[in-house]
Amino acid sequence: MYWPNYNVLGVRIDAVQIPDVISQMESWIQDPSGSNFIAVTGMHGTTEAQRDPSFKHILNTANLVVPDGMSLVWLGRWQGYPLKRRVYGPELMDTFCRDTGDRYRHFFYGGLPIIVEHLVDILQKRYKLRIVGTYTPPFRPLTFEEDVQVIDLINKAHPDVLWVGLSTPKQERWMYEHRDKLKVPVMVGVGAAFDFLAGIKSQAPKWMQEHGLEWFWRLIHEPRRLWRRYLVYGSLFVVLVALEKVGILKFD
Repeated sequence: MYWPNYNVLGVRIDAVQIPDVISQMESWIQDPSGSNFIAVTGMHGTTEAQRDPSFKHILNTANLVVPDGMSLVWLGRWQGYPLKRRVYGPELMDTFCRDTGDRYRHFFYGGLPIIVEHLVDILQKRYKLRIVGTYTPPFRPLTFEEDVQVIDLINKAHPDVLWVGLSTPKQERWMYEHRDKLKVPVMVGVGAAFDFLAGIKSQAPKWMQEHGLEWFWRLIHEPRRLWRRYLVYGSLFVVLVALEKVGILKFD
């Protein structure tokens, strides 16, 4: 499938909505040809890509880069794309699981053991999900031997969808580096979706999510962890977009 796309600070954003993404995922699963990965990206990811050109390359290499963040939705509308809502990672994951039920095989990579246990229990009871494996990596880089073992573990489980819950940019780097080693039709980086869907963290009210205020909710609840992402990166994002729009800067 071909999806229209637009450019934000040199990052390709596909002008899709959640039903489009689910349709594409099912197409990849039903007609597998290598491993495809989806970057669920917002302000943080596009700003991080300005600091690190290698990360910008990773995003632009992704098979889909979806607008998780109202700022990207607004910029898409500005460029003529009729985007109604953002592709919110937790909502994408929950909707896919709800709509497909026991049709596909799922593997979860990331999170803490207790969180993933809750997640597996909830999704199996709620949607009768076929979960074929989980792996919660340590808070350090894996050794070469450990990485080989993880690849073998995932491939032997034969999942149709690999949900990666690390964080940006870790999850995108991981998917990019493993895309040629894993026999998985679809990998999706969903960030904190494991925490939200397991009920460990509370999500912002819908009205805040739909009006671009989720960042404020999350900043209040996790200021020490997220202040840099939203205050520093958020301010930089606004400045860079403004400079791009008036023609002072150009991003390739």
